[in-house]
Amino acid sequence: MASSKVPLDEMAGNIPDDALPDYRMYEHPLVKRYATKEMSYVWSPAMKFSSWRKLWLALAKAEQELGIEITDAQIEEMKNNIYNIDFDAADAYEAKFRHDVMGHVHAFGDAAPTAMPIVHLGATSCYVGDNTDLIQIREALKIIKRKIVKVLATMRRFAMKNRDLATLGFTHYQPAQLTTVGKRCTLWMQDLLLDLEAVDSQIKSLPMRGVKGTTGTQASFLELFDGDHESVKKLNTRVCELMGFQKSIPVSGQTYTRKIDFAVLSILSGVAQSAYKMAGDIRLLANLKEVEEPFAKSQIGSSAMAYKRNPMRSERVCSISRYVMGLPTMAANTHANQWFERTLDDSAIRRIILPEGFLAVDVVLNLLENISDGLHVWPNVIRSHVMAELPFMATEVILMEGVKAGGDRQALHEAIRVHSMAAGVVVKGEGKPNDLLERILNDPLFESVHSKLHSMIDPSLFVGRAPEQVDDFIHEEVDPVLGANMDLIAVSSVDGVNV
Repeated sequence: MASSKVPLDEMAGNIPDDALPDYRMYEHPLVKRYATKEMSYVWSPAMKFSSWRKLWLALAKAEQELGIEITDAQIEEMKNNIYNIDFDAADAYEAKFRHDVMGHVHAFGDAAPTAMPIVHLGATSCYVGDNTDLIQIREALKIIKRKIVKVLATMRRFAMKNRDLATLGFTHYQPAQLTTVGKRCTLWMQDLLLDLEAVDSQIKSLPMRGVKGTTGTQASFLELFDGDHESVKKLNTRVCELMGFQKSIPVSGQTYTRKIDFAVLSILSGVAQSAYKMAGDIRLLANLKEVEEPFAKSQIGSSAMAYKRNPMRSERVCSISRYVMGLPTMAANTHANQWFERTLDDSAIRRIILPEGFLAVDVVLNLLENISDGLHVWPNVIRSHVMAELPFMATEVILMEGVKAGGDRQALHEAIRVHSMAAGVVVKGEGKPNDLLERILNDPLFESVHSKLHSMIDPSLFVGRAPEQVDDFIHEEVDPVLGANMDLIAVSSVDGVNV
């Protein structure tokens, strides 16, 4: 007997075309669920194609200044139509010509008909394509810089508030010498400071492709200026100035070297690495119930286990960061596979990895700011964990005090060893609290230190210079950076992001 069940693919096919149109196509979660409007705009068609028009305008202005016959009216008409983009017309032209740049040349010509004869004069597609990519990278890096600064400002408050709160250090994820909650935070901050230096350096050093021609020889511009090499050089310099760049890449093929993409994505990967490490630590601390990320009043941790407080923000940071950390490999392979002056197999992948790298890091930094601003510390839980391990750590101090009071070093050492092993059996074998101190208090060998034994295991005595290191780090490393970027801290940028 035939099944009455309708296959899912047939069910989907039976949905009318006008039913729920917004739910019939894939939506990118980076844009739909997470990214801010400002970063989405940087990589939007509006930003991309208005930048093309600005580049055409800059080229025309520079050419006019250097003697090419271009009228003020043509320049003004181009200027007045930078944002007057008929995207439908551009799409229609692109479908006709099978060429995106020429599609937009003609759409711009429709909006600025008197300027049409001089639009794109001497240029190749990469003049608008590559230079716009670099404009978008520069603007996106500025957003990333601002958000790192804001995260550091938020983390500064947390580090200073908890500068002297003793906590277990961990090496190999096993209890180690004590540190402080604030000191641990400075480790996360130091990573982000290094990332900020890399971002800032890239912003300052990022070149424009400039006007280079089809294979990078500037032959078309040399022809345009009747063989005048100096005019071609001045044209390149002037276009860069008009577009806000201090320099252009010295030499190129048809494109700027794709090694720049690798460098940029490596910097984004660095931010993702820092975020992953921080969020991973917070996830482990949440398991210990020592430090937890913000948890909304009506937030549900599990659909089945109602008691759960899952660190879902930190988990999302790790998930998205893992994706970003893989992008430099794709950029490296793209650069390595560019044959001679250029091959087009760089195009499709760059349309994906450059925007997504920035959109993803934008999300990650928004999450880090949100997490840092609401981290909840449970001091009593932290102290209980410290006191469960501190007696073992204090044995060397106890030994030295006993020797100074006249005890036999070897006898005291052996007694401590025996008591420590027995206490370990109680903790691990019986699941009971650490009773090492009680054992020492009941041992006559240690009578000389009994009266001061409890004062000898004050956690603050075992954190070394951690509180002072927090002070030094904040005042010497962090505050100068924040002071130099106060204008960035004041800017609000989380607009509807899902945190």
